[in-house]
Amino acid sequence: MKTDNSSVISKKFAALGLVQDFDFVLHLPLRYEDETALHRIGSLYPGQMAQVEGIVRKAQVQIRGRRQLTATIEDDSGQLSLRWLHFYPSQIKAVEEGRLIRVRGEVRGGSFWGFEMVHPKVSRAGAPLSDRLTPVYPATDGLNQPQIRKAVNAALSRVRLDDTLPEAIQQQYQLAPFAQAIQLLHNPPKQADTVSLIEKTHPAWERIKFDELLAQQLAMSLARATRQNQKAYAMKGQGSGLVQRLLAQVGFALTSAQDRVSREILADMQHSYPMQRLLQGDVGSGKTVVAAIAAAHAIDQGFQVAVMAPTEILAEQHFKKFSAWFEPLGISTGWLAGSLTPKKKQQAAADVANGTTELVVGTQALIQQHVSFERLGLMIVDEQHRFGVGQRLSLARKGEQQAVAPHQLSMSATPIPRTLAMTFFADLDVSVIDKLPPGRTPVVTKLFADARRGELLAHVHEVIRQGRQVYWVCPLVEESEALQLQTATDTFQRLQEELPGLRIGLLHGRLPTQEKTAIMSAFHGHALDVLVATTVIEVGVDVPNASLMIIEHAERFGLAQLHQLRGRVGRGNNESVCVLLYQTPLSTVATARLKAMYETQDGFEIARRDLEQRGPGEFLGMRQSGMALLRFADIELDAPIAEQARDTAVLMQAQYPEAAAAHLQRWARQRADLLRI
Repeated sequence: MKTDNSSVISKKFAALGLVQDFDFVLHLPLRYEDETALHRIGSLYPGQMAQVEGIVRKAQVQIRGRRQLTATIEDDSGQLSLRWLHFYPSQIKAVEEGRLIRVRGEVRGGSFWGFEMVHPKVSRAGAPLSDRLTPVYPATDGLNQPQIRKAVNAALSRVRLDDTLPEAIQQQYQLAPFAQAIQLLHNPPKQADTVSLIEKTHPAWERIKFDELLAQQLAMSLARATRQNQKAYAMKGQGSGLVQRLLAQVGFALTSAQDRVSREILADMQHSYPMQRLLQGDVGSGKTVVAAIAAAHAIDQGFQVAVMAPTEILAEQHFKKFSAWFEPLGISTGWLAGSLTPKKKQQAAADVANGTTELVVGTQALIQQHVSFERLGLMIVDEQHRFGVGQRLSLARKGEQQAVAPHQLSMSATPIPRTLAMTFFADLDVSVIDKLPPGRTPVVTKLFADARRGELLAHVHEVIRQGRQVYWVCPLVEESEALQLQTATDTFQRLQEELPGLRIGLLHGRLPTQEKTAIMSAFHGHALDVLVATTVIEVGVDVPNASLMIIEHAERFGLAQLHQLRGRVGRGNNESVCVLLYQTPLSTVATARLKAMYETQDGFEIARRDLEQRGPGEFLGMRQSGMALLRFADIELDAPIAEQARDTAVLMQAQYPEAAAAHLQRWARQRADLLRI
């Protein structure tokens, strides 16, 4: 059966997200090739992208370890070698001896053997030279550049490139007209500044980035407006009786920062539309008790509360803390996680569904389809950015199963840098705990090369002799030949030999849940001196007596992860130390990470540097979605444009609502679901 070629090509385009004409219009080039001029062979230099014409003097298929096609062409100024490591019969025919051909590629060599081009593009000599730079587009297997260029130009001929920006705004920010910017980016004249085009600093790119960021701001505003049209339970009052009893139960006074953000949250919960508040606070700032206050307020008014965390260890820490606070107050708490037996899971879900459980804590098991709530009033989500996009969408829809949506409080110990918050959290209200509770001691950070291991072991002995405990964190559980990292199991065995007489435990994610719980309980109860662990202890683990954190192969960890791990110590009254144990040589990126950890304990500064190194997609846990957060703008570099776009979004909604709607329609098609996360 013959396959319809146009159908196959359409599927290839669809894989690139190219379906409608405007998808092709906004499929902008990665770079450009200059096919507007011919160069003489005698004038070539290494690294140059050049186009030459010459007569083929010699061509042959050689066997030099592997088959390769070689040829030599000549003009009146010199000779140039050509080489193909992968080739087809048609390419052999194209370089027949005596034929005049045109080739384009990167010039290499320049030694005794002269210049060469590897895998040059071959075309017909004598053809008219282009008067424009040739765009090179993002592609996929089965689509070549001529096919993409043809489809893009066809789309450009069919659409109207109407400007969605009022002229006054274009003039205010000196922006190029949209049609002019698009046409120039797809078909730049040969005199165009190729450096500014490739670096995206050209005025045409400035316009496209402004439009993209404006659409993003309009979308966030629409998401906020949509949320405010939803119904939620209005929980009146600023601190109920249960809240007061809870504060008496926890046994410590709130800091001024905790008190302030608690009031902000309770004020939000009074609205008849769902709260969407992000609670930020550095490691150990006391976010959990603030979340508990919100939970107490909801429960006191007859509503259920769900608390969700990304890992079972963190969820279990929350469950222990919340149940210890709430059970003595007569509030029923429940636990729902994947590790429960089917019978226990079924019973836990039934207790949630019939309202017996007033506060349930768990992992993503809480958002499974079979889990329903009798009267869910508040969802608390810890480390929301660590959930995948699909999980976050399921969470958003969980509330929509009810006629009335729950309020939602998200917590993050990874502070969101200002530009990222302005761009991707514009639809949320943000509360920041900017002061650590009393008793939290600053953690001293030290850098140790692996060669100083003996000195470090002596320090471990001294810390334990003083009655304190030690974390020793490793990046892998089993040996990886590719990475050759020190593993948790090997480290555990090695430390048993190097630290005889000490009580050493091993904790990693592959242990059964009951065993993990028993090991953590033993460490918490000081039945263990040293806990060798993987990053399962990254968040939520609270052992005040642990005052030394050693991170093996620290150069292999991400910056945010290192900061989270460091936050596991410094929770008691003793001076605490975090040792970053690294192996040389260090890469540039690893050096920058370790330098940042040594220089600052400010979570916002750490987050800013982490964003610089990793980019927003990975920072927000969205890389696995396969969907770019921004295609053209750069969060850090284009912050001034983002601020202009934010101001313009407010202005357009107030004065040009039709233009705002048209702009959003142009840019936000098929991306509406991302507004819900």
